[in-house]
Amino acid sequence: MDETKKGFIQLHLSVLLAGFTGLFGRLITLNEVDIVWYRMLFTTCILLVFTGLPRVGWRKLLQLSGCGALLGFHWILFYGSIKASNVSIGVVCFSLIGFFTALLEPLLFRKRFSWLELFLSLITVAGVMCIFSLDARYRLGISIGVVSSAVCALYAICNKKASVGVRSRTVLLYQMAGGLVVVSAIIPAYLACFPAQQAVVVVPEGTNLWLMLCHALFCTVGMYLLQIQALKRLSAFTVNLTYNLEPCYTIILAFIVFGESREINFSFYIGIGLILLSVLLQTLNAARQKRPHAKAA
Repeated sequence: MDETKKGFIQLHLSVLLAGFTGLFGRLITLNEVDIVWYRMLFTTCILLVFTGLPRVGWRKLLQLSGCGALLGFHWILFYGSIKASNVSIGVVCFSLIGFFTALLEPLLFRKRFSWLELFLSLITVAGVMCIFSLDARYRLGISIGVVSSAVCALYAICNKKASVGVRSRTVLLYQMAGGLVVVSAIIPAYLACFPAQQAVVVVPEGTNLWLMLCHALFCTVGMYLLQIQALKRLSAFTVNLTYNLEPCYTIILAFIVFGESREINFSFYIGIGLILLSVLLQTLNAARQKRPHAKAA
């Protein structure tokens, strides 16, 4: 199978699994700090069982741990956005990741700006702006979600470079373990600035425990292994822009499970349409760019 096609299959499978993340964020009644801490802990334990402790250099370990810290901070803000608004608003803010990637990747790697990528990202921004007109009550959740998408874009950009030459499972293991350490250190500062709506739980029990385990196994281990493999075959911008489909999956689930369609107006659907358009155009553009190389081979 062509490497690009394989990358797109892995990417869309990971996006499908990601679609359940917002749903878990609402179903689990813990606060955002508890969810992130236990998600990283359970994921680390699961990976340790299957991978052991592969040896990597100290420099690579620090790079992977730094990526894990960015991912953990993104998760805290992502769940905080959902708790402050609703599932639909929280995941739609995630759509801005392509816009932030188009801005940050050239700055960090001293590459030329792609006007096409910026144009496709602006289509997404227009879609998000349509959705933002939903209700002024959700401004706090929207603000947190925008910062969350910027942090996630930075994670994906750094992760593409840090994961070079390392097996996907090893990458994820040290990101989760390193991220767990850093997140544990920043939790007190975060709670001081943004007091949690729910009480901090030392050990999850009952339904929360089982939901957290499923969340770690499917929406973390499975999703991020597929994402890391896709990043080795596709650009960070393509991966991040395709993740704009995540809100569509999650919103459909939220409509079915939580009845959030009652809170949605017509501009919301216009915004989702624009987001889907940006993903379709980028997918076609990526396929067009790869076609000449395939013929030459």
